This record gives sequence, structure tokens and C-alpha cells, in this order.
Amino acid sequence: MKLFVMKKLLLIGLVLAMAQGSAAQGLGGIFQRLSFGLKAGGNYSNFTGANFDTEGLAGFNGGLIVNFKLTDKWSIQEEFLYSMQGAKITDNVFGTHKDLKLSYMSVPILVKYRSAIGLYAEVGAQANLLIKDAKNTGFVDFADKIDAGAVAGLGYEFTKGPAKGLGLGARYYQGFMDVGKFNSTTLKSDFKNSVAQLSIFYMF
Repeated sequence: MKLFVMKKLLLIGLVLAMAQGSAAQGLGGIFQRLSFGLKAGGNYSNFTGANFDTEGLAGFNGGLIVNFKLTDKWSIQEEFLYSMQGAKITDNVFGTHKDLKLSYMSVPILVKYRSAIGLYAEVGAQANLLIKDAKNTGFVDFADKIDAGAVAGLGYEFTKGPAKGLGLGARYYQGFMDVGKFNSTTLKSDFKNSVAQLSIFYMF
């Protein structure tokens, strides 16, 4: 009886060990597909659909990259970025010319295709959380807290040599939601964020 119980316990232990090994191997495979990086660059932003004159506004973007490799060429990429954007108000709707500055925490989720020589294209969706409003315009807290839209880009990443992991990317974001609402009878609020980005990045 004791021998039978010992055999059963050994069998159960063996099964558990095999299951644990398979799980560890599975997690290991997932982690092997993950890579992380940092990026920073410049924004040139404006509003589309505004019924008042605007000009582009220069800003900054930077943050963390998380990439999950699906195949040798395809991957899913998510980023967590700080993005300074907005527009210059170029007529006198505010009495004087003003920079309408907005700062967002931006989270794009992209499908990315990278060729063997390092050229890549990406497309996806982006959500933005407002973290700082334009407080020098007289329209404090006019902007909505949430913004969302589509994003697409092109770029190049070194795949070998001493510069492996280093890359340069260009991207365009078009918002689908109204930026905010003015308490005004003359200014329409159905304008959207529009941002062109140029960034340098490094994947570890």
C-alpha cells in the first residue's frame, strides 16, 4: 500500500514538475518576444476644422516603448508618451495672439511591419489623457480630458552593427474627437488635434 501511494505521489510530482516547466518555458517564450525602448523628439501640431485662423505650434514628445514581436517582421507596439501640442491662435479672437498649449499623456497602440533592412511602417489608434491645460489664453479648462484618433508612421531602425536598436521615426496623428468647448458664440468647438512627430529612439 505504501509503495502504491509513493508511486502515486511520484507520478503527481512528475506531472506537476512537467507542468511547471512547460509554464516557465511558455512565459520565457513570451518574455523573449518582448523588447523595451526609449524615444524623444519634436512635435509640430495644429487644429483641423477650426473656424478661426491658426498656425502650427512646436512641442516635445518622449517616453517608453514596449514592443511584442509576432514574427520576424510583424509586431505590436505600445508606447507611453508625454506630448506637448496645441496651436497658435493667429487672429485677435482672444484680444492678442496666444499659444494654445496642451499637454497629454499619449498611448498609441500600433501594428508594425519592419523589413529585413530595417525600414518599417506602422498604423494604429491612440488615446490621449490631458494632463495640462492652456492657462495663458483666458480659456482655462476648455479642453476635454480625453482625446482619441488614428496614427500612422514610417521610419528606420538599425538591425545590426554597433548602432543596432537605434532608429528614427516620423509619425502623424489625427484626432477624431473635439479638442474642447469654448464658452463663446463666435468660436465653434468642432476642431480636432493634428500632430506631426519626428523622433529618435533606442530599443534595448
